[in-house]
Amino acid sequence: MLDAAGLRVMRAISQEGTFTAAAHALGYSQPAVSQMVRRLEERTGTVLVERSGRAVRLTEAGQVLARHATQILEALERAEADVAAIAGLQSGVVRLMAFPSSSATLVPRALALLRREHPQITVKFTEAEPPESLAAIRSGDVDLAVAFSYEGTDPGRGEDDLAGLEVIDILTDPVMLVLPKDHPLADRPEVELADLAAETWIAGCPRCRGHLLALSRVAGFEPDVTFETEDYVAVLGLVAAGLGVALAPQLILHSVSHPGVVVRPVSPPSRRVVQIVTTPDLKRVPSVAALLDALCSSARALAVEQPVP
Repeated sequence: MLDAAGLRVMRAISQEGTFTAAAHALGYSQPAVSQMVRRLEERTGTVLVERSGRAVRLTEAGQVLARHATQILEALERAEADVAAIAGLQSGVVRLMAFPSSSATLVPRALALLRREHPQITVKFTEAEPPESLAAIRSGDVDLAVAFSYEGTDPGRGEDDLAGLEVIDILTDPVMLVLPKDHPLADRPEVELADLAAETWIAGCPRCRGHLLALSRVAGFEPDVTFETEDYVAVLGLVAAGLGVALAPQLILHSVSHPGVVVRPVSPPSRRVVQIVTTPDLKRVPSVAALLDALCSSARALAVEQPVP
């Protein structure tokens, strides 16, 4: 089997004309070069170098090998340079998938920070709710997924085994109650969920709707879910129009507001955890690690900010 060191020796002999000059160019000893040529001849089963005193001349087989060695080594050197650039954060592509409310808040800050610190890294971004984003991690379609789980559940909603995945909690996100501004309970600093048993409800994504149903049943009622939309701008518009009440994660309220609604804590309190999901191997890739750090920094900044009700 041919190796890169042997190919470098053949290229150097072709370029330099003697074993001594080739050894000097490569930083080897002359006996080491002679030994490597003999090993190549044994592996190829033919004579590669014709020796005539100090001078050497490549045989036809040696010339063929030297010609291919030049092409192979140039490709190898380009590959080494490309890998070194990725390892040194001078290039790289990271594939990110995130759930919609994070793509309006957490993700833009993180991408802006990454661009400032590592402008050569390219991020390809798509939206998806968990557990779809976890499936994309497992299939190799993405490198990082921004997911979430409500208390007592996991990002995969019990539908996906998390074994072998790296799940990193980055933000605790309180769930808030959104009421019309003129609602009778709007002046309360905190609203008991049980006091909303007779209300019409507006629900979001399937996981959010499931969370609403679970909370309401604990509070002793079955919610009347009349409207469903994953667009939180639409949710606030529907609430402001007096068509119902809703639960909304505080994260989305950093970027979405409406003058016709009030936002109040709900009792008993509820929260979800925002998480980054990847694999242990991908976590060690420099560009992936850089984006993960940026997402964590963005989460820390959001955690100390309060949305405007």
